[in-house]
Amino acid sequence: MGISAIQWLINPAAAAESLGMPLLSGLGLSSQVGDFSAFFVGTTVFCLLGLIRNNPTWLYSAALLLAMAAVFRTTTWLFHGASLAAPLIAVEIILAGLALLSARLMARPQI
Repeated sequence: MGISAIQWLINPAAAAESLGMPLLSGLGLSSQVGDFSAFFVGTTVFCLLGLIRNNPTWLYSAALLLAMAAVFRTTTWLFHGASLAAPLIAVEIILAGLALLSARLMARPQI
């Protein structure tokens, strides 16, 4: 996530290509870089805050964003004719699962 966040800020053309999309121009470029940077930076920050503060709530937040991305990719495929982005959906589900597992382990009472 962190690498994707940095890539959107430093080399948006490569970041867009890695997600199978062209880099837009004008307002579209602003939306692409702004929205994707916010998603990737936000998710990374949530994970880091969970780790640094030992607070599972932040990890639940990261998991929610990742899971919703997978859900909305799937609904876009189902209802709007997008290509099924199975590899990206799989990564999002796996990362969401890892965040949830980490949050649950973190929330356990320490012995």
